[in-house]
Order: sequence, then C-alpha cells, then structure tokens
Amino acid sequence: MLSLMKTAPLMFSFFVTLIFGTASLGQQPLKDVFANHFRIGAALNSKQFSGRDMRGADIVTTNFNTISPENVLKWESVEPVEGKFDFSEADKYVAFGQEHKMLIVGHTLVWHHQTPKWVFEGPDGKPVSKELLKERLRKHIHTVVGRYKGRIGAWDVVNEALNEDGTLRNSAWLKILGKEYISLAFQFANEADPSADLFYNDYSLENEPKRKGAIALVKWLQSQNIRVSGIGTQSHHMLDQPSIADQERTIIDFGKLGLKIAITELDVDVLPRPRDHSGDIVSVAYREGLDPYKKNLPDEMQQRLAARYADIFRVFVKHHKLIDRVTFWCVTDADSWLNGWPVQGRTNYPLLWDRSGKPKPAFFSVISTLNHRQ
Repeated sequence: MLSLMKTAPLMFSFFVTLIFGTASLGQQPLKDVFANHFRIGAALNSKQFSGRDMRGADIVTTNFNTISPENVLKWESVEPVEGKFDFSEADKYVAFGQEHKMLIVGHTLVWHHQTPKWVFEGPDGKPVSKELLKERLRKHIHTVVGRYKGRIGAWDVVNEALNEDGTLRNSAWLKILGKEYISLAFQFANEADPSADLFYNDYSLENEPKRKGAIALVKWLQSQNIRVSGIGTQSHHMLDQPSIADQERTIIDFGKLGLKIAITELDVDVLPRPRDHSGDIVSVAYREGLDPYKKNLPDEMQQRLAARYADIFRVFVKHHKLIDRVTFWCVTDADSWLNGWPVQGRTNYPLLWDRSGKPKPAFFSVISTLNHRQ
C-alpha cells in the first residue's frame, strides 16, 4: 500500500499526459517549475550551442537557466599544443549562454583525463619538472579563466581528484606537483577571476569514504586560505544505486561546510553494468546481452526511470536551500555519453527527453515532485 501511495502522483501525471496531451500539465519549463528552489541546467555539445541542433537548442533555451560544456573547455580542446590556444568552440558556447542570460559554467580546468601528453613532458621528452608544470598550470588557467572573466560564473576547477576510498588519485598531477596541484589550481583561478564561483567536482560522492575524502580536501584548502565556493557532486545514478538515503546524506554533509552545492552531471543509467568493468572512464567490449533495449525502452522501464527521478528530486526539493543548481549531463537520450560508456555502441535512455526530443514520463515525474510533495 505504501508503495502504491508513493507512486500514485507519478501514475496520475503520466496517465493525464497520455489522455489529454502535454498541454494539460502545461509542460512547464523546468526552469520555471523550480524557479524558487534552484537553477536547473544541462551539459551542451557543440551542435546545440552552434545552431546545428535547433531541436536540442530549443529544449535548452526553454527549460534551462544554466549550462555546462561537455568538452569544449577541457585542456585538450583549448590548448592542444603548448601555447596555441583555440577558443573557437568555447567562444560560441559562452556567447550562447550570454544571449540567453544563463549562468555559464566552465568545465573543467584540471583533470587527469583529456589533458594532452605534452603537459607532463619536458623539452627533452622526459617527465616535466615541478617548476615547469606549475608554470604551465598557471599560464593555462590564467589564460582560459581570464578570457571569460565576468562571463563564466562558475568553474569546475579540479575534477575527480579522489579515489573511491577518499585518498588522492595517483595522477600525473599528484606525482609531479603533489597535493599542492589542487591548491595551486584554485589559487590561479581565483587570481584570474575573483568573482567566479570555484568548485571541486567529483563522482560517487554518495559513497561515504569518498564523501569524507572530499570534505577533508575542502577543509584542507580552507586551512590554506584558498577560496573554494562549493562542491559539485556529479550524481551519475543507476536505477537502484546509490540509495536515496545516501543521496540525502551527501547533501546534508556538504551543507554543513557552508558552501554551495551543485548537482553537476545528473543522469540515470537504465542498462546493466558489465561485471568486467573496472570503473573510471575505461570502456569494455560490446555484447548483445548488455544492450537489451535497442529499439525502445519498455513501458515498465519507463515507469521505473520516472519513479527513480521522482525519488531523486524529492530529495533535492526537500533540501533546496542547500542546492545552488541541478544540471543534467546532456539534453536528450541521443546525446548521452552513456550510449558509449562503459560499453560502446549501446542504446541508453538516461534523461528526460527521448531521441525525438519529446518529454518522457520521467520529465513529468520530476515536475510532480513539486505538485505532490509528500
């Protein structure tokens, strides 16, 4: 009975939509629905902010008031060769956000992936010296952040620096510069734009050891008098993981730091995870059994996805005073990185809009969390 009561509002919204169409619910833009709670956004690919995907751009401008870039501000995109910066795509992204009066997020300045090899190599091809890497980091951040000073309002300064147990990832950054690379990145970003919000961003922060590691990292930065504005928790979820209790605990624990909390990369993976997947960014080979919904997502799975999103957003709404923004990672199912990770070539359904740009039951379940708060 409790389960039926919990899903009743969702079922009502879904069946009203089937009978009367989306107009009966107003198909309210998400940014309007949550206007009194938090900003709501999406990660964009270049087609959406350059005018090549007008359908996707329309979804974005109608529903979102903050945007993040999937790739165009990562190191390999803006400085593929030392000292030769390419801002052609990044400029279009920022111009799109300005035109539509959105909070523009910069993602990301320092990461162990999508950083060119030359960054960590000296002139002789051997590992770069600590002094030279520090200077390259300073120059890169000052150039990129400085270019968009006053236009990009928030930066993911350091991305994914932690292992699952909360210790620091043994990246090239850590090996050469030590823990100081993190404080240097925030220091340089603050020098380049003292008005921008500066975030530490990571995934799986719902796992207690990693969450504690993130909290300890932020407190260490603060003890060094380094300005940190907030924590970004990516929230790449599955249908049954992490638990809603762990999601809520994450927000509460981060809230105690007195910093801004951003949900930065929200999606819900509906496909099975391969047992031989070791985590992080590595993909595994395609297998038919891991791609069960190649033609469409069955109604039962649509309802499971919708119920999962409703549960997640109930937590966000409950703790909205702690949350600055909620950003979906990509716009429609067709855009999602989960079509190629952790298994290449699959058909996934992790977002609120389907491949044709139509809102899914999950869209209305998200709206229902305000219309039917428990």
